[in-house]
Amino acid sequence: GGSIGRPMQSKAVFIIGAGACSALGGLWLWWRWRKYRVFLKPVFDEDGVPVERMIPPKDVLFGKVEGENRGPCPMDPALKRKDDLYWLRDDTRSNPKVLAHLNRENAYFEHKFRPLRRLHTKIYREFVSHVKETDEEVPYPWGNYIYYTRTVKGLSYPIHCRRLTDTKEKASAEEVVLDVNLLSKGKKYCDVHSVEPSPDHQLIGFTVDHTGYETFEIKIKDMATGRLIPLGVDESAGQMVWGSSNSEFFYTTMDSEHRPYKVWKHVLGEDQSKDVCLFTEDDELFWIDIDKTCSGRFLIVESCSPTTSEIHVLDLQDSKATLSVVQPRVKDHRYSVEHWGEHFYIITNMDKCINSKLVKTKISSPSRDHWVEVLPYEKSTKLDYLVCFADHVVINGRSNGLKMCKIMDMRTGAVHDLHFDEECYDMYPKKNKQFDSKLFRFGYSSLVTPHSTFEYDMTTRKKTMLKEQEVPGYDRSMYRTARIMAQARDGEQVAVSLVFHKDCAWAKSRSPSPMMLYGYGSYGICIDPSFDSKTISFLDRGMIYAIAHIRGGGEMGRQWYEEQGKFLTKMNTFTDFCDCAEHLIKLGMTTSSRLAISGRSAGGLLMGAVMNLRPDLFRVVVAGVPFVDIMATMSDPSIPLTITEWEEWGNPNERRFFDYMLSYSPVDNIRDAHYPALLVTAGLNDPRVPYWEPAKWVARLREKNKSKKPMLLRTDMSSGHFAASDRYRLMAERSIEFAFVVDQLECRELLN
Repeated sequence: GGSIGRPMQSKAVFIIGAGACSALGGLWLWWRWRKYRVFLKPVFDEDGVPVERMIPPKDVLFGKVEGENRGPCPMDPALKRKDDLYWLRDDTRSNPKVLAHLNRENAYFEHKFRPLRRLHTKIYREFVSHVKETDEEVPYPWGNYIYYTRTVKGLSYPIHCRRLTDTKEKASAEEVVLDVNLLSKGKKYCDVHSVEPSPDHQLIGFTVDHTGYETFEIKIKDMATGRLIPLGVDESAGQMVWGSSNSEFFYTTMDSEHRPYKVWKHVLGEDQSKDVCLFTEDDELFWIDIDKTCSGRFLIVESCSPTTSEIHVLDLQDSKATLSVVQPRVKDHRYSVEHWGEHFYIITNMDKCINSKLVKTKISSPSRDHWVEVLPYEKSTKLDYLVCFADHVVINGRSNGLKMCKIMDMRTGAVHDLHFDEECYDMYPKKNKQFDSKLFRFGYSSLVTPHSTFEYDMTTRKKTMLKEQEVPGYDRSMYRTARIMAQARDGEQVAVSLVFHKDCAWAKSRSPSPMMLYGYGSYGICIDPSFDSKTISFLDRGMIYAIAHIRGGGEMGRQWYEEQGKFLTKMNTFTDFCDCAEHLIKLGMTTSSRLAISGRSAGGLLMGAVMNLRPDLFRVVVAGVPFVDIMATMSDPSIPLTITEWEEWGNPNERRFFDYMLSYSPVDNIRDAHYPALLVTAGLNDPRVPYWEPAKWVARLREKNKSKKPMLLRTDMSSGHFAASDRYRLMAERSIEFAFVVDQLECRELLN
């Protein structure tokens, strides 16, 4: 199956570029491709790209290494494992030999993908057809303004805008706060974070990354003049929080391992060299995060690892105040803090409340000894975070695998739930910037319901839809969604969310349909069943789209992650996914020859692990920025994020983790087998999963693979972990993945 490798029917090649397609643009891309193709033609053969080996191989050490932080109890002496592809690692991303190899892989991908260019273009156009290209989000009130973003057809980035609300005019003039399209000119990548007005709304602060390496420059725009104020703060972690006035802000910086570890205070008009460091996190297991309470009174500085947290607060209303700790860190104690009235409201897992409970304490005495329970602990309900208002507190969490929301009336103490009708759905707070309000703004969607913005009156309990995302060419009555339970091999029940066209083979005659099964299963992150218009291109070809809510995620509570899906129980993540696939096949929904799977980042680790466990179970795999060289990466503290990740995977420098992690590491468990078709994507500037991991993985798979199915690697040479920032380019990249899948599953044509 699949067109890759078949003779070309035409020599013409059309490549989708960023932005709107034009005849002239298409001609230029075609000419550029032909020139590129001829230049690179000799550097690969039909079986792949030759990879040079290191002689002798590099010794990768596991255990004690002098001068390095290898954890509290590393093996001594250290163990050695040989790596003859270690040369692919280049921390500078500038080694000509390495870049040449990645470019050869990209050329090989283009060569093998040529037969699918027509299909790729068709799917890309489908993606664009389901997007209202010129659109505007629901404005949200903030001070005397309403803020919103809008998009314009043909422009790749959003435009941040605002209007005055206290004017006598019926419609005040729009002010452009930030046009990211202008900011991105001349740049291949442009990621903007933290667009925040100063307390008096005269200045706009934002952070921007132009490489994908997640190192941000802080910028301030003067709304009166439209000009940027020179700052020189160009290596931040991407966060900036205003103080009590527009004269100061706070930001974070990173250490050499890309770990946010310092909090600074900057006074506008002064040189950065005069910035005051308020906090330094010296423990390499922890990173820091900053925010403001909903009331705006306190700066929150959170130090956290995957298992432990510690929070400091700064009273922004007191010019003489200093940072003070709420509760000193205790191993495995996690908590978060919000402010209401004269109290801090705290979500905590103390007293063995693994799914957390709500307590409060006076601002003057915040430590654990003074905490008072607000709501009794419910083991079946996981509490996540609070959104506070003048008279209400919104408690966000999960119950029975789905999002839940409780509203507490702070005047009476009464608590009620927000209810939703669909069997599986996603809901999430939107921007609620007016503390003195009775209206709670939230978003809602499901696998068949487009994203909608709702306003909920917490006093009258009336819910009002403000806007539903317009999806051109989409009729929700043509699609069905369901939630089923699959039994894992140890008896645990694992939820699977499904969406399909009512005329697909399974829906019409209970015949097997082609299927895409998605999974993640790490960090306690929940993959909720939300709407994605791109999925329509699968569904309209008769495919079923499914999400396996496997252990390692947090869908069924914190224990789903902490006790059953990390450290020495991590194998549950991989076997759950295989068991879900087996269950779907047993139900007759699909077959192994019609089953595609996908996952990104830690979900890419999942893809690599299940390919080794059951190469026969899947027809095609898409692995985005996959974390697949877990042993080499997690042993080396010089690689960004490694030390903090020891509390997620374990530390392979310690004997108790070494053998277990080695047993599922994708790169280290490749065997002679008939592997499924594989498309792997990577980002050259990715600091989270460095490009050399997928590059090594694909090279080793090709050595052992006994099938003739394609194994392709595509590296974006100008982006990082989160792929393209340009919305059109991102759709073009995703349509490549879709084209690869539908070609391999032989469901290229749309339903009637």
